[in-house]
Amino acid sequence: MRKPRQEMIAETRAKLIAAARQAFGTVGYADASMDDFTAAVGLTRGALYHHFGDKKGLLQAVIDEIDAEMTVRLDAISARAPNRWQGVVDEWIAYIEMALEPDIQRIMFRDGPAVLGDISQRPTAKGCIAALTESLASLKAEGVLVDADPEALAHLINGASSHAATWIASSTDPGETSRKAVAGFRQLLEGLQRRPLAG
Repeated sequence: MRKPRQEMIAETRAKLIAAARQAFGTVGYADASMDDFTAAVGLTRGALYHHFGDKKGLLQAVIDEIDAEMTVRLDAISARAPNRWQGVVDEWIAYIEMALEPDIQRIMFRDGPAVLGDISQRPTAKGCIAALTESLASLKAEGVLVDADPEALAHLINGASSHAATWIASSTDPGETSRKAVAGFRQLLEGLQRRPLAG
C-alpha cells in the first residue's frame, strides 16, 4: 500500500527539517553541507529545493519548529506560576535562559539573526507581544502594574529579552553572561510593579 501523497510530503519535510536541525545545531548554518545532510536521510538536494526553496528557507522551517517547541515549554512554565505576575516573570526569564541550550543558542540566537534578520521582527514575535500585552493589561487593571501603556511595555520587554538572549549566545562565557542578563532583566521587571504608597 502506497502512503497518501500528503503523508509522504509531510514525512519528507520532517526528515529534511530533522537532518538540517542536527547539522545546523552542530556545525552551524554556514558549514552545514546540503548534500551531506540530505544524503544522510536518503534524500537529494532537489527535494530540499522543492520543499523549502533553498537552504535559507530550510533554516526558517527549522527555526519555526524550535520556536513552536519553545512556546510550548514557556506556556507550561507560565501556567505553573502561582499568579499572573509571577507567570510573566518566570516565562520571560526562562526564554532568556534557553539561550544556554546549545542548539537553541546556535540556531535561534546566532545563525538565525545573522541569516534571517532581527528576531524581534519575526511573525511569531507579534503573537508573543500580543499575549504579553494582554497579560500586562490585566495586571494593570488588577493594580499590580505601574500606570504605563501595556503594549509599549510588551514591546520593550520583548526587545530586552531578545537582546539578552543574543548577548548570551554570542558571549565567550555564556553561563556568566546569562547570570548577569537574568539578574538585570529581573530588576527591570520588578521596576514595573506598582509599589504601595507610604503611609
